[in-house]
Amino acid sequence: MTPIRQVALGALTAFALTTIAATAQNYPSRPITVIMPFAGGSGSDVAARIVFAQMAKTLGQPIIVENKPGAGGNSGTAQAAKATPDGYTLVGAGSGPMAANLTLYRDLGYDPQKDFTMISPFVSFTVVITASNQLGVNSVRELIERARKEPGALNYGSVGIGSSQHLAGEYFAQVTGVKLTHVPYRNIAQFGPDMIAGAVPLGFAWYPNVAGPLNANGAKALAVAGEKRLAVLPDTPTTTQVNLSQYKVDGWFALAAPAGVPKDILERLNKELNAALNDPGLRANFEKVGAVPFGLGLEESNAFLANEIAKYRDIITKAGIAKIE
Repeated sequence: MTPIRQVALGALTAFALTTIAATAQNYPSRPITVIMPFAGGSGSDVAARIVFAQMAKTLGQPIIVENKPGAGGNSGTAQAAKATPDGYTLVGAGSGPMAANLTLYRDLGYDPQKDFTMISPFVSFTVVITASNQLGVNSVRELIERARKEPGALNYGSVGIGSSQHLAGEYFAQVTGVKLTHVPYRNIAQFGPDMIAGAVPLGFAWYPNVAGPLNANGAKALAVAGEKRLAVLPDTPTTTQVNLSQYKVDGWFALAAPAGVPKDILERLNKELNAALNDPGLRANFEKVGAVPFGLGLEESNAFLANEIAKYRDIITKAGIAKIE
């Protein structure tokens, strides 16, 4: 390489580094888009909008949510993987498309760990075991007895194949020795009416996904699969209190960025997200939808993802679920 070309290359490199630094320093200078891989009205969507509204106040720019449901969250996540890594297109990273689906699907079209950087998880949802009033069961014990008498006859709905709610139902079947039938929804908003009608009478779901039937007195919450009762369901016992202590399940949702986003931008987003989670108003709104705020640092977040991938691999392998093409 000639000296002139070396100088030119050095100048270009210096310019690129200066541009990246300036971009990070001025970030954000325009609205941020977050691709949500699930339908509007789902539990993750509800919680995410609460968080993003709070973050937008301190970032000084709006955060626009684009719902891109499909293929268990894979479609929207794959689209986000191809976005320009400038911090202006992010993704709502669910435990399904970012962790479980790596084992469930033969080809995702993206690699959760190579194609993304986790910014931080921001919410955890305890699973609520819910039954339509049309089913005629009033307790977890009655549900298990009914399912044993009618193997495979009882359906449960979820936001999609590989979602935490899908696997929560599979895990319930493993723990109790029953057989249930999974019904994935592309549009989770239809699940509520179907539950009330008794067409899909069961849910192992986050509270927002069953709030409609519960509030309409079309279904009842039989138990919450966590250590503590939910403030929004104070009269609903935990699984430990109904003698099913081994059944503890929750799901999480996070914010992630396409690989290659400058670290300064990632650090800014992580800082603002964790600050939002400490806001008393946000916490009060989370409590109303049965959500628990859950934030980590950048390095912890990516270690968390690796652990979740391993956890779901174990659950899915033990369940014997065939890979999806």
